[in-house]
Amino acid sequence: MTTLTVSGRVAQVLSSYVSDVFGVMGNGNVYFLDAAEKQGLRFTPVRHEGAAVAAADAYYRSSGRLAAGTTTYGPGYTNALTALAEAVQAQIPVVLVTGDAPTSGARPQDVDQTAIAAGLGSATFTVTRDAAGAVTRQAVEYALTRRTAVVLAIPYDLASLEAGDEELPAPHAPKVTDDVDGGLGQAARLLAGARRPLILAGRGAHLAGAGPELRGLADRLGALTAGTALALNLLNGEGYLGVAGGFGTDTAAGLMGEADVVLVAGASLSPFTMRFGHLLGPDSTVIQIDAGLQPTHPRVDLFVSADAKTAASRLLQLLNGEAAAEGWRAEASRRLTEGPGHHPGSEVTPDGRLDPRALATALDAVLPERRTVVQDGGHFIGWAPMYWNIPRPQDLVMVGTAFQSIGLGLASAVGAARAVEDGRTLVLASGDGGFLMGLADLESLIGAARSAIVVIYNDAAYGAEIHQYGSQGLTEKPMLIPEVDFSGVARALGAESAVIRSLADLSALTDWIEAGAKGTFVADCRITSSVRAPWLTEWMAASQAAKAAVAG
Repeated sequence: MTTLTVSGRVAQVLSSYVSDVFGVMGNGNVYFLDAAEKQGLRFTPVRHEGAAVAAADAYYRSSGRLAAGTTTYGPGYTNALTALAEAVQAQIPVVLVTGDAPTSGARPQDVDQTAIAAGLGSATFTVTRDAAGAVTRQAVEYALTRRTAVVLAIPYDLASLEAGDEELPAPHAPKVTDDVDGGLGQAARLLAGARRPLILAGRGAHLAGAGPELRGLADRLGALTAGTALALNLLNGEGYLGVAGGFGTDTAAGLMGEADVVLVAGASLSPFTMRFGHLLGPDSTVIQIDAGLQPTHPRVDLFVSADAKTAASRLLQLLNGEAAAEGWRAEASRRLTEGPGHHPGSEVTPDGRLDPRALATALDAVLPERRTVVQDGGHFIGWAPMYWNIPRPQDLVMVGTAFQSIGLGLASAVGAARAVEDGRTLVLASGDGGFLMGLADLESLIGAARSAIVVIYNDAAYGAEIHQYGSQGLTEKPMLIPEVDFSGVARALGAESAVIRSLADLSALTDWIEAGAKGTFVADCRITSSVRAPWLTEWMAASQAAKAAVAG
C-alpha cells in the first residue's frame, strides 16, 4: 500500500470527483498541487487567485461537472473572496482547496479564514491527519448536495505529513423527496383548468435535465414557454417566447402578463426575471416547483418541493387525456410576428462610435454557430442573450450577476474553455472596465483555449454608472476610462486581434474564423456610451419608484 501525505489523501479523494483544478501555486498549496499531478488531475494555472474560483465556477456552469480551485493561505485566499461570494450566491458547487494556519496556532501573517468564509455564506472543512480523506469527501458532497461553494483547508504543518489510515465508505447519492400526492396533484388540477398556461423554466430545470419533460408538458397543455437567461432555449419550440425579464421583448412580456396559470420550474423569480414586479398579471396563479424547501417569491401561490424532472414527468401522467388550451399559441405566434422585436441599432451615433445593438447583430452573423458564450458583468450584459443565438442553456455562462460584480469574465472564460468540447468556440463578452480588472488572466485564456473569441465592448467608461449617475448630473470623471488599446495588449500576449471601429472591420475576425479559428482572437470594439440598455432603464425606473415610495 502506497503511503500518502495529508495533501496526497486530499488529492486522491478529490480525484474521484474532479478532473480539473485551477489555481495559483504558493506555500500553502504547493504540496497539494504536487499530489494532484501524481493523481492525474489536470492543473490549469491562472495569474490571479480570484480566477481560481471563477474558472472552477464557469467550468461547472458549462459542463455540469465539478472542478476545484486552489490558492495559498492568507493573501492568496483573500484574493479569491469575490469569486467565492459569487459562487455561493449563484448556488454553484465549487471546492476551493487552500492552505491554512498551522494547527499549533495562527502566525502573524494568518487571518481567520473560516470566519471570513462564514461571512460569505461558505462552509469551511479543515482536514486532519487522521481524517483527511473523510473530510475531503464530506466537503465535496456538501458542495454538490447543497449547490454551493465550500472551502477545503489544509493546515500548513500537516500538508506534507503522512496521513493516517482510513476506511472510506462509498459515496452516497442524495435523496430527493417529491410531494406527488399533495402539491403535484393540486398543480395538475390548476394546469388542467388553465386557458392561458405558461411554463417558465430556470437553471434548476436545466440542471435537473427536465427540458424534455417540461417541453412535453407544454405541448400537452398548449402552453406558452419561456426561460430565464440561464435557461435560454431549454424549452424552445412551438409557443416559445424567449427570455423572461429585461432581456426579452415587450411583446413577449405582454403575453406572459396575460397567462392565467404559470408553472415555474427551477427558477428563483429574481427581480430581473420578474421585471421588478411587472412580468406577471395580478390575477395569475403561480405554481413553483423547486428543489429547495420554500418558495422564493411572494407571488407564489402553490409551492412544491421536488426535483423538476421527476415532477414534470408525474404531471404528464396526471394530465394524461387533458385537452390543450385552444387558440393561445396561435394568438401568441401572431402577436410575436406583428409586434416589435429588439431595436436593431443605428448606423450613426452622436460620438461616431459603434452602436452596440448593431454590433451585436453583426457579430451574431459572424461568430461560429457552435459557440459557448461567457459574460462578465456590466452594462453590456444584455446584448448577447438579446441578439446572439445561444444554442443551449449551458452555452450562456453569466458569472458575476449573482453578486453584482465585474472583473470575473476572463477568469470564467478560462474555466469554460477547459470544459468546452465537441469543437465549440468559446466567446467571451466583456466591458473595458471588467477586462482591465482581470487583465492578467488574458494570458491564462490564451494558454488554455483551443478556440476563443474575446469581444470587448469598449466605451472608455464604466457604462452602467454613466447611465445611472452621470445622467443625474453627478461628476463623470471617476466613471471614465482612458482609451485602452486592448488589441495591442492582446497581440503582445500571443493572440490575434483587431480594433473594430466599424462593422466593416469585423472582416478581420471573419478571416480568422475562416482560417480555422485556432487560438484566441480579441476584438477591441469601440462602442458608444450614448445607448442605454433596456434592462438598465427598467432597473433605474424600479429604483426611482422605490425611492419615491419611501419618501412618500
